[in-house]
This record gives sequence, C-alpha cells and structure tokens, in this order.
Amino acid sequence: MQVRDNAFLVTGGGSGLGAACARHLVAAGANVLIVDVRGESGQQLANDLGPNARFKLADVTDSQQVQGALDTAVRTWGSLGGVINCAGILGAARVVGKEGPHDLALFARIIQVNLVGTFNVLRLAAAQMALNVPNGEGERGVVICTASVAAFDGQIGQAAYSASKGGVASMMLPIARELARFGIRAVAIAPGVFETPMVSALPEAAQQSLASQVPFPPRLGRPSEYAALAEHIIENPMLNGTTIRLDGAMRMGAK
Repeated sequence: MQVRDNAFLVTGGGSGLGAACARHLVAAGANVLIVDVRGESGQQLANDLGPNARFKLADVTDSQQVQGALDTAVRTWGSLGGVINCAGILGAARVVGKEGPHDLALFARIIQVNLVGTFNVLRLAAAQMALNVPNGEGERGVVICTASVAAFDGQIGQAAYSASKGGVASMMLPIARELARFGIRAVAIAPGVFETPMVSALPEAAQQSLASQVPFPPRLGRPSEYAALAEHIIENPMLNGTTIRLDGAMRMGAK
C-alpha cells in the first residue's frame, strides 16, 4: 500500500511515537488524523503539519469516540487506508510490594488502555477498511500496533505492562489470518527504550540504566526510527501477522 494520498489514523498521535508517525506520514504525502486524549498537544501538532492533518479528541477505550474519529477521517478524505496504534500508558508495581499485593485496579487500567484500547481501535478500523476498494495487490488496509520488548523480557514490576504488550503481540497472527479475506494486514512493532514522554517520566538513573543495555546503537531509540519502520510496513505487503522488534539488540535485564 502506498503512503502518498492515502489517509491514516494515528492514536496517541499528540506526542512520542504517534507524533513522529504523524509527521513522517504527512511529509511522505499522506493525510493523517491525529487522535489523542490530550487536546492541546494534538491540535497544535495538526496545526503545525498543515492541511493534510486533522485532530480528533478521543479515548481509545471509548467505542463511540473511536468510531467518531474514524467517521471524521472518512468524511474528510473519502476512505481510510490504515491505522497506527500508539496510544498507551505505563505503570509499575510489584506483585507483592512493601504496601501489599499489586493494586488490581492499576493492573486492569493498564490492560484496558494498552490491550483493550488497541483492539477497540483495530476492530472498528478493520470494519471500515473492509469497505475499501482493493488495490492491485488485493489490499484494502493495514493496521500497525505498538507492542514492546517488555512483551518478551519484561522487568520486575512490569507484570501489568508486559501482559498488556504481550497480548498485543500474540493477537497479531490470529487477527492477520482472519482479516486476510478482506485484504487487511496486521503487524506490531515492539520498540525497545525510546525517547518518548513515557521514558522521560522515569528517573534519570532508570533512563541511563535502560540505555546502557542497548548493544548497538548504544542509546535510546528515536521516534523517527519507529515512524520509518511504520512507513515500510505500510508499503511492504509481505509484512503481516508478526511482531517486529525495534530495539538495537536489547534484551532487558530483570531490573
């Protein structure tokens, strides 16, 4: 699927990986609907990107709000070619900590946003893209989701986050198999530690510790590198039903 002249919806598009994808796609000639729960940053980015970008305030866990965003994209540009799911939250707690067992509400909240929210956007977007006229490859759309290296080597205190991202990674194959009849692909990216607001919120010592675990290049990932991979996934029809690690060969330690 070509990027130019196609429309894409990017969740979590107001900052971090999502904002990088929005910038990258618009620069490549695409139309982008930025979706975020933070109105000010999302609208400012859309203003900065110009007429090929729009902003819609929406919570990925709210089906009506997500459907409203999809309707806005289709109404504005005629169809939707793809979705990039970057919305997500962090949360760290030990299963049994100094204050007792892991807070169940925190666990449920992380699963709800990172996994259920991702699936909510995916299911509604897939239903919309199934209506598209297929291109020469028989393709109607593509969904890119954000997993994490924590899905495979999560650290102590990441039970909830790892579970949420592991769920994203493990559902790509069955979803890709199911959506194949519509010509819709599903791929996840599992980034390592990237320069995003999530990571910036960690203590400096924690950030340095994580960066030091990257064999090469020995630094935090850049959001633009995630966006470049997302573009390649869109354009390469053989990428489907898998999760691609983007981590500089990083394997996180227990702590």
